[in-house]
Amino acid sequence: MTNTPTPQRNEPTAFTTEFGRIRAAQYQSPSWCKNRHIQTIWGRYAIKRAPIAWDFSEFVTADDDVLHIAWAPRPPRVEGVVVLFHGLEGSVESHYIQDMVAGFVGLPLQVVVMHFRGCWQGPNRQHRAYHSGETSDAQAFTAHLQTLYPNLPLYAVGFSLGGNMLLKLAGETKQDNPFKACVSISAPMRLEQCAKAISRGFSQVYEQKLLRSMRANLRQKMATMDYSGRIRVSAAGVGNLSTFYKFDENVTAPLHGFAGADDYYQKASAMGFLKHITTPTLVIHALDDPFMNAAVVPKPTALSTNVAYELSRRGGHVGFLEGMPWNTTSWLPRRVPDFIAQQHRVHSA
Repeated sequence: MTNTPTPQRNEPTAFTTEFGRIRAAQYQSPSWCKNRHIQTIWGRYAIKRAPIAWDFSEFVTADDDVLHIAWAPRPPRVEGVVVLFHGLEGSVESHYIQDMVAGFVGLPLQVVVMHFRGCWQGPNRQHRAYHSGETSDAQAFTAHLQTLYPNLPLYAVGFSLGGNMLLKLAGETKQDNPFKACVSISAPMRLEQCAKAISRGFSQVYEQKLLRSMRANLRQKMATMDYSGRIRVSAAGVGNLSTFYKFDENVTAPLHGFAGADDYYQKASAMGFLKHITTPTLVIHALDDPFMNAAVVPKPTALSTNVAYELSRRGGHVGFLEGMPWNTTSWLPRRVPDFIAQQHRVHSA
């Protein structure tokens, strides 16, 4: 059974949002949780979670692939829809997804998770997969949502890779952004810098864990599909893809039409899209994120007047833990639903 945190109280808070600038996040790290790796890892195991009754469906893409969709329990009254986009190799089983669903309990918003290709129920049908800059699947699914809920506003929250993708989508679509508000958490907005940062020190532990999953998924697909001429590695050489850069250079880039990893990083990074965003958007980032380095933090001039960038000294990667070690919660399921609720009130006024 998939778990989720105990429902949070969704009462008005003291959170304020300032657009068009970088400001300190309204988050205070507890004294016991100042190490960035504890911030990143501890919440996955320590936060108490109750079951979620997911309702699963499928969305078939234009190229006959399948996106697996997970619907959180429907609230008594639905005034809007919130789409959650998970991170690299994530799913409804990711702790941050479960925590965020609980944060929306009590609000009149239907929460739904869109799995990227191949991230739930085994390999996807097509050779192509997903990547940090792939926005077409999200746009297609969102258009489908608009047919299901033609009179309701849509909102979106993206985590890590999903956060980068969401910011890029918002910058690409500008005034045609299908979402009335967006939130991006711990997004690798400069992919080339993130590929360097995660290959150093203890951060290599995260890189290798993710790569094991990515290599296994690729081997599984290569066993039933011919990848000749599509990627730059044979099945026997998949084990040599020991860094994100090597995987992206030999698999991600050629499989999705990029000249190489550097071309992919340049075109898929969200940093250059921030100034084009016209939808109210909250970006949350921690300076101690072990997946990144300080180069990921934008200059104030890179932001549009519709982007509120909240920067915390601590928080790790999608961490932002609160409470005590034996009674841990996350700040994110308070801050994010509060922002979405604020924007929903503005939109509905």
